[in-house]
Amino acid sequence: MPKRASKPSKRSSAASEPAWSIPSLREPRYSQSLERGLAILSCFTPKRPVLGIADIADELGMSRSTTHRYVITLVALGYLEQGASRKYRLGLRVTNLGMSALNSTGLREHAHPYLEELRQRTSYSTSLAVLDGAEIVYVDRARSFRRGQGSIDLDLHPGSRLPAHSTAMGKILLAYLPEAEQRELLGSMKLSKRGPNTITSKKALREELDEVREEGFAVNDEELAADLYSIAAPVRNEAREVVAAINVAASRSMISLEEMVDALTPHLLSTADRISARLGYRRADEQP
Repeated sequence: MPKRASKPSKRSSAASEPAWSIPSLREPRYSQSLERGLAILSCFTPKRPVLGIADIADELGMSRSTTHRYVITLVALGYLEQGASRKYRLGLRVTNLGMSALNSTGLREHAHPYLEELRQRTSYSTSLAVLDGAEIVYVDRARSFRRGQGSIDLDLHPGSRLPAHSTAMGKILLAYLPEAEQRELLGSMKLSKRGPNTITSKKALREELDEVREEGFAVNDEELAADLYSIAAPVRNEAREVVAAINVAASRSMISLEEMVDALTPHLLSTADRISARLGYRRADEQP
C-alpha cells in the first residue's frame, strides 16, 4: 500500500511565502491581488525610481509573466508609467494619492497662509515638511520671487523628498523624535553626501541633533547643496508632539548665514508657533 504524502509543516509553508505576502493579515475577504499590486508600487524608492519587470519580479519572488500582467494594469490606471527604456516609474496618480493623504490631515490648509506671510516678510522661499522614515516630504512651499533665488530652488515642490540628515527641516524632525525611535532610525540611516558641508558622521549628527533640540531651531549650512542656506523650526500639535517643520531658504549670494540666523529666526519661530496654535498647541504658560 503506497504511503500517503505527509502534509507540509507550518515551518516549510512559511518559508515558501513570497516576499510580498503578509500572512498575518489574511482573512476571507482579504484581496491577494490588491496586495500584489501595492507590493509592486512599494518596490519603487528614491534610490530605485526606475525598474524593469525582472527587477520587480526578483524582488517580490513573483513570476515575470504575473508581474508583467500586474504592471500593465497599473500602467493603464496611471499608477505606473513606461519610459523609453521600456522600464517603469511611478505615475502621477501615486503622487496625487500621497498629496491627498497629506491634505487630509489639514496640515497644509492650516499652514499655507502663514508660509505665504513669512515669504512676503522675509522675501525668501519658505516650506513645510514632514518626516517619512529617513526622508522629509514637502507638504507645501512658497517660492521667493527674488532674482537669483531660482539658482538654489532645486525644483522642490509638494511631494518632493530629501534625505533628512542634509536639511534643516530634517534635523528638526529627527531631533524631536522619541529617544528610542531616533536611535533606531539613525542606526539604519546612510548619511550620503549632498552638499559641501553635509554631515556624514553619525556621531556628529547626534551631537548636532542635541544642539538643535537645545536651541529650538536648526541651520543648514550648504549641507544640501552649494550656496544654499536655510533655517528651520518645529511645528507642534495639541499633544505637544513635533509633527512638521517649516523653513526659510536663501542663496548665499543674498544673505550671510549669520545674518539669516540673527534677523530671520525670530520671524521663523513666530510663524511656527502660529501654525502650531492652529493645530491646537499651547505653550506650558498657556495651559488652562
